[in-house]
Amino acid sequence: MVAPEVANLGEVLYCMPREFKYTITNTSDNPLVITQVHPSCGCISVTWTKEPIAKGESGEVLAMYDARMLGVFQKDIEVYTNASDEPFYLHFQGRVVSETTDYSGTFPIDLGVVRMSNNVIEFDDVNKGDEPRAEIEIVNMGRKSYKPMLMHLPDYISAQYHPEVLAAGRLGKIVLTLHSDKLPQMGLTQTSVYLSRESGDKISDANEVAVSVVLLPDFSKLSAQQLSQAPIMQLSTDSVSLDVTKKKRRQGGVITITNQGQTDLTINRFQVFNRALNVELGNRTIAPGKKVKLRVSIDGERLQKDKSRTKILLITNDPNRPKEIITVGVKPTKK
Repeated sequence: MVAPEVANLGEVLYCMPREFKYTITNTSDNPLVITQVHPSCGCISVTWTKEPIAKGESGEVLAMYDARMLGVFQKDIEVYTNASDEPFYLHFQGRVVSETTDYSGTFPIDLGVVRMSNNVIEFDDVNKGDEPRAEIEIVNMGRKSYKPMLMHLPDYISAQYHPEVLAAGRLGKIVLTLHSDKLPQMGLTQTSVYLSRESGDKISDANEVAVSVVLLPDFSKLSAQQLSQAPIMQLSTDSVSLDVTKKKRRQGGVITITNQGQTDLTINRFQVFNRALNVELGNRTIAPGKKVKLRVSIDGERLQKDKSRTKILLITNDPNRPKEIITVGVKPTKK
C-alpha cells in the first residue's frame, strides 16, 4: 500500500473551508478495504472509498478543513484498513489567514479581473421537488468594484450574489438554487452558464460554468408487493477501459446488463457526461432473467477537446438502483 506524504495547504482564508484529497494505492495482491477513518478534531470532515480496492488500483480519502481558527495548523487523519491491525496516518498543515495575496489555491479559475473557486457544478441524486443549492466563491482581482452576473441561466436555476457588488480585492459568492420541478426530463440534464467579467461581456470557453443535474425517478407510491416484485439490475462491470487514437473512433468495451428481478427492467435513459463517448444499447426493456449488451466506444479527436467526466449514466426502474454511473477509463493506443 502506498500512502501520500504530508499535504501542505499553504495559506487558507479564514472560514473558507478547504477540501483536499489523498490517493491510496493498493500495492498488495489482495483487495484493500478502508474500514474506518478518524480525523484528529471536529474541524475536519472526511469521506472515503467504501468499495474494495483491487491490486494496482487506487481509492481516496476526501477531507474538508473548516478553517475556523486563525494561525498555523497541523492535523492528522487516522486510517484503518484490512491490511493491518494498526492504522496509518495522513498529515496536513498550513496557515489560516484573514487576508491573502495568493488566490491560486483557493480560487484556481483565473478570469483576469475575477477568480473562481470552481467552474463545474453537479446537482446529483435529485428528487422531483428538491431545491438543492451549490456555491461558487469568487474574488475581485481588479482595482474597481465588480458586479458578478451569470449569463444564460435556464429557468430551472436561479442565482443570488453575496454581495451584489464586490469592492476591489474583496471576496464573495454566488449561490445557485436548482428548481427541480422545472426540469424538462428525468435523468441527466446539462447546460452551461457564463460568468460576466465586465459589462457587455461575451460568452466563451474561458468564462463557462458547466452545470449538470441528475433527476431520479420517484418510487414512493409503489406498494410493498410491487417493491417485492421489482426488477433487479446487475452489471457485469461498472467500469470499462478504452483504447483511443486522436482521429479514429475505436470500439471500446461491452457491458452486460442482466435483470434478476420478477418484472421487466426498463432503462429509462442512458446518457454520457462527455461528448466523446458513444453508447449503443440493443433493447431498453429487459425481461426477467434476460440480458442485453451496452456497447461503448470513444471519439479520440473529440476527446482531445474535452477530457473531463468520461462517465455514462443509466436511469432505471429498479428501486434499489435507479441510477448507475459507469466510469470510462481512457488509455492512449500504443504505436
